[in-house]
Amino acid sequence: MHTELKSRAEPLLGGARGGDAVRLQHVRRTYRDRRGAGVHALADVSLHAGHDELLAVVGPSGCGKTTLLELICGLQRPDGGTLACAPAALMPQRDLLLPWLSALDNAALALRIARLPRARARARAASLFAELGLDGFESAHPYELSGGMRQRVAFLRTLLSGKPLLCLDEPFGALDAITRAEMQEWLANTLAREPRAVVLVTHDVEEAILLADRVVVLSPRPGQVLAELEVDISRPRARTDEPLIALRERAIGLLQAGTRVARGGP
Repeated sequence: MHTELKSRAEPLLGGARGGDAVRLQHVRRTYRDRRGAGVHALADVSLHAGHDELLAVVGPSGCGKTTLLELICGLQRPDGGTLACAPAALMPQRDLLLPWLSALDNAALALRIARLPRARARARAASLFAELGLDGFESAHPYELSGGMRQRVAFLRTLLSGKPLLCLDEPFGALDAITRAEMQEWLANTLAREPRAVVLVTHDVEEAILLADRVVVLSPRPGQVLAELEVDISRPRARTDEPLIALRERAIGLLQAGTRVARGGP
C-alpha cells in the first residue's frame, strides 16, 4: 500500500478537501512490542478535520487513539495509507510541566523553543493568564497549582506554539469529576475565543459530544472507524439536553457493539 507523509511545515493545499487541517485515508499502523511480536494498532482509518473544527475521537482503551495523535503530529510514521496535516502541536495525557520553572515560564516554553527572547515570551504568555483563569499564579511552581490549573498552563503552552492544529490526548482524564466539568466548559470558551483545528482523543463519550463538532467512534484494536457522528447541537451545551443524551446513547451503543464483535459475540 502506498504511503505518503506530507511535510509538517506546510498546510494542506489542493485536493477534494483542501480546507482540511488534517486528512487520513486508509491509514494503518503496526509496531513491535517488547517481545518483538507485531501489534496492529490501527487498520484502515480514514478521517478528516477542517480548520476551526473540533473533531473528537472516542474508543475503548488500547484501540490506537494515542497512536493516531502521534501519527498526526509526525512522532510516528504510518505503515500504509496517506496522511497529511497542517503543523500540529500535541498536548499529552500528563501535563509534563517542568517542576523548576514557574507557571509563566512553563507556559512560555514553546515560545522560548521557537527562539523568542525570554522577556517577550513571558510577556506574551502573561497577557493570556487572566483570560485563562490563571491571573496571580504567574510565579507559582507546578506543585503549588491544582490539577485543573496545571492543565490550563499545559494547554496555554500548547496554544502558544502557534500551530494551527492542536492534538489533545485525554487532557482531563486525571481530574476529578467537578474539575473535569469546569475544564470542559473552560476549553469550549477558550476555543470560541481562540479558534483552532482540534483533534481531541477521549474515552469519555459525553465529553466528546459536549465539545465536538463531529465524533469519530473507533473499534477495539486494531482501531477502525465504526461511525462518524455529526453533533448538530447548538452551543452552549448541557449534559441534560435531550439531543445530547440521545447522541451519547447512540455512540455508546456503537462502542458496545464493536466490542462484542471484537470478542466474537453476537
